[in-house]
Amino acid sequence: MAKVILRRIVLGFIALFVAMLILFSLSRATGDPRYIFIGPEGIGIDPEVWDLMGEKLHLDKPVPVQFAYWVSDMVRGDFGESIALQRPVLQVIKDRLPNTLKLAVASWILGTIIGVPLGVFSATNRGKFLDYLFRGFALLGQSLPIFWVGIVLIFFFAAQLQWLPAGTKGEGGFISFKHLLLPAITLAWYPAASYLRITRTAMLEVLDTEYVKLARAKGVGMYTVWWKHAFRNAIIPPLTLSVFVLFGLVNGTVIVETVFAWPGIGRLAIEALWATDFPLLAGITIIFGALYLLMILMLDLVYAFLDPRIKYS
Repeated sequence: MAKVILRRIVLGFIALFVAMLILFSLSRATGDPRYIFIGPEGIGIDPEVWDLMGEKLHLDKPVPVQFAYWVSDMVRGDFGESIALQRPVLQVIKDRLPNTLKLAVASWILGTIIGVPLGVFSATNRGKFLDYLFRGFALLGQSLPIFWVGIVLIFFFAAQLQWLPAGTKGEGGFISFKHLLLPAITLAWYPAASYLRITRTAMLEVLDTEYVKLARAKGVGMYTVWWKHAFRNAIIPPLTLSVFVLFGLVNGTVIVETVFAWPGIGRLAIEALWATDFPLLAGITIIFGALYLLMILMLDLVYAFLDPRIKYS
């Protein structure tokens, strides 16, 4: 197992290196990086200032050496300074990341506690009214656009009923919780439907196995069979989905944070894109790539813990 973990870590570093190479290549493909910092009007800048900026960015050296300097800065945690905000990129991300994680984790928990039980009940009521009802919910959850769901929720619960605020983060405490509800429900809409469908499919496969039928024939209670025997063996597919859902929620907050004016990383990425803030975009990309690889590694470890039949070679 230790060799597998070590190999995954090495492959993760290789993947990050490739991502850095692609980002660096794109930054050079758009032209001289100095124009990103000073704008197109830099044509009339003092030649000495222009040359000094080139030395600072190592543009007076060969391209491979420039890439080596850029990677070494990233490894040391120096992601540069945001062009638009005039602050260190790492500090800007640190300020916004908790808001995104808060929204993503709340949506992940909400989607899980709704989707997984509904998937179990849908499978155990196969062909009945509840099964069709829950499958209809899953169909709507995976077909309706997230931004449309957010706008509809704002219209009804914020504009018409005035039960919840329409956006922003709030000031803390219960007020902040009220601000979190609508974006969390919006973001949890799709994963809840995905959980429902994959849990239902996994449960149906397990419920048709011989050992489940034998347990029922022995007189084991129905709920015990569902949750102790069937669900435990059907949990691997939802568990696999859960890791990708959590990372997808962190990544997919772009739309929801924009609709609800939530001050997180997703909205920050949009702002950086409009401002052509390459250092900030690069920092967000690398950090999120590292988080994704870490989640995949954790998923492998959880697999081995939950199912001893899984062997890594």
